[in-house]
Amino acid sequence: MTWIILILAGLLEVVWAVGLKYTEGFTKLLPSALTLAAMAGSVGMLGLALRTLPLGTAYAIWTGIGTVGTVIYGIVMLNEPASVMRLTCIAMIVGGIIGLKISNA
Repeated sequence: MTWIILILAGLLEVVWAVGLKYTEGFTKLLPSALTLAAMAGSVGMLGLALRTLPLGTAYAIWTGIGTVGTVIYGIVMLNEPASVMRLTCIAMIVGGIIGLKISNA
């Protein structure tokens, strides 16, 4: 259950990171409120996961999910470049996330 909470926290990190783009500097009410709610939920769920998972592992996986998810969103939805270098770097982050999960199974 802790791993599910951590994954959900990472997905909420994607939501708030993407949401920042649509807040227009926190001048738009609804996107700003949703972004702040996602931030609170993400950090709160990370805190729950930290009750049983090692800090370094949980934090790295949380930020890794957020990073990879945000980059993929940018590529798919915002037409950001999907160069070989960017995709290779994403693959390395995913490999690190998997390695950390395996090492703390």
